[in-house]
Amino acid sequence: MEYMMEKCTQLRHVQLYAANLVSNDMWQTFFKHYGGQLETVQLQWLDAAFDDDTVNVMVTHCPNLRRLKLKLCRRIGDESVKELAKLKKLEHLSLQVASIEIELSSILDLISAVGAGLHTLSLEHFLDIEDPVLEAVRTHCRQLSKLRISENDIITDAAFTALFTEWSNLPLQIGDFNSTRDVDNNNPTGPEEAIGLASSGFKALMRHSGTSLRHLDIASCRHISLSAFNDVFDGSVLYPMLEHINLSFCSAVDTRVVAGIFASCPKLKRVVAFGCFDVADVVVPRGIALIGVPKAQDAIEQIGVGVGMEEALSRMIAV
Repeated sequence: MEYMMEKCTQLRHVQLYAANLVSNDMWQTFFKHYGGQLETVQLQWLDAAFDDDTVNVMVTHCPNLRRLKLKLCRRIGDESVKELAKLKKLEHLSLQVASIEIELSSILDLISAVGAGLHTLSLEHFLDIEDPVLEAVRTHCRQLSKLRISENDIITDAAFTALFTEWSNLPLQIGDFNSTRDVDNNNPTGPEEAIGLASSGFKALMRHSGTSLRHLDIASCRHISLSAFNDVFDGSVLYPMLEHINLSFCSAVDTRVVAGIFASCPKLKRVVAFGCFDVADVVVPRGIALIGVPKAQDAIEQIGVGVGMEEALSRMIAV
């Protein structure tokens, strides 16, 4: 780090993963040294250092940060989230907490403070955030192209539905809501009020952003019903930009749903479907990769090479 500060006089972007030999003192020296010229800080897998005090120094001395990623930095907590609300120029924010509890009010204040300027927002593994977080996103975020809210078992489908209903934000290009679901193994159908992105929220998402979505991850959103999948991917409504979709462990998905995805997404490149046990006898059209279909006789990755879309669909529907 000392050598970097000596030689890299014009440094504006820094991305370091698992840099666990850097001390808190050195991080703080680094941020003071580069100060306002830093625009990007992306750090991940930091266990030994990088604590709340260091985040305070970063926020104080680097007010021009536009892109910030802090994932699995295990020594930062609620105080750090409060500090980040002072970064008024943020355009891209990605946070993934470890096991430290973050107060709901801190997340709400953060979104209120910086949401208007954000183009991307990613909140991973925030187990305790609730419906008001989506209300805050709906109120304050107007230009998001990417939204990730993942690994949560509290936010309701009603909140997702409200978010995507007449939301004045531009249509999303990337949507990731994986593992937002109820996890009570004694009640596999879930509570009466659906948890996570379920049928209503999924349909609202596709009505709002289906024309622009390029990447969609709804893995383990297990309360999306078969009828919702069939309504969305009926082959008549097209999603012209959608290239990648992950619907692993959405147990309602069957072969007809996959055929509907093929028909509804003319630019499709990849479908990931681990744990979708009702998917069988798929004919993969040319140019598309189907990954994870759980049949012993099939390769884990099936690449369509010789069959056109019309022939593939006719053969699948006939089955």
